[in-house]
Amino acid sequence: MQAISLPSLTEIEAASRIVYREFQATPQYRWQLLGERLGAECWLKHENHTPVGAFKIRGGLSYFAQMAARGTLPAQVISATRGNHGQSIAWAARSHGVRCTIVVPHGNSVEKNMAMRSLGAELIEHGDDFQSAREHAMALAEHSGAHMVPSYHPDLVSGVSTYWWEFLRAVPHLQTVYVPIGLGSGACAAVAAKLALQHPVRIVGVISTGATTYRDSIAAGEVVEAVVSTEIADGMAVRRADPMALPVLHQHLDHLVAVSDDEVRDAMRCLFTDTHNVAEGAGAAALAAALQERELIAGQTIGLALTGGNVDAAVFSQVLGS
Repeated sequence: MQAISLPSLTEIEAASRIVYREFQATPQYRWQLLGERLGAECWLKHENHTPVGAFKIRGGLSYFAQMAARGTLPAQVISATRGNHGQSIAWAARSHGVRCTIVVPHGNSVEKNMAMRSLGAELIEHGDDFQSAREHAMALAEHSGAHMVPSYHPDLVSGVSTYWWEFLRAVPHLQTVYVPIGLGSGACAAVAAKLALQHPVRIVGVISTGATTYRDSIAAGEVVEAVVSTEIADGMAVRRADPMALPVLHQHLDHLVAVSDDEVRDAMRCLFTDTHNVAEGAGAAALAAALQERELIAGQTIGLALTGGNVDAAVFSQVLGS
């Protein structure tokens, strides 16, 4: 596997100026109850506080700004998502006057679908999982001539890196951070910020036991497709690792932790109890992993990425009541 180049400090700083046209840096707080639960000094980065409730908006803003700068803005874009990436692309497309079509799998989050439509996206339902929706979106783009926005791209990573750049600068004594892995932009962004700032922090990747493509692919040294069975962590429900993200994660992650749906649900409840913040499944995965490794991180300063809070009310009600 050959490593893909990551954004430099200059490029991340430039991306931050693009992001801050829409919203300011999100907060990171040291939560005492979480720290007591983990036996560590625990900081939580609140990407659930962006205008779309998730970190993905940063990548979309950067991606479209780069197209505009190159003079390559298309008339129409198509992408695939389980929700947060789609909101990001819809937001940025609307800002640039570009038509937007988003493909989601059947049974996708009702409220994420509503949010994407509210941002002007045309929604198409296809397939039973993200990979099926993605392949259909690619076929539609080829047929229509629309620009296909991928879920992993260096310009997306540049934007997403800004939240890790904020986090590591705000809490420079972080020793270990946990980041959930969907298609890889968030984890690769953490790596980019670490390298750009020359920060010694250890980065732990978090996957679902019901979506193991990155664990299997890193072990094999090549992309290995894995069946997706997670019911709660839809933001991590990826069947096939991205070949561009894989070498970055293989080289720079300290290790991987796999969390079960039950552990994710428990972490969602803990986040609400300890911070009164709502976390979607993937948004709680970092805490689930830290709880699993509490003996290893005891006494450390750790950082958790609360990557999003877009969980349907009915689902969250069930989680709290279980």
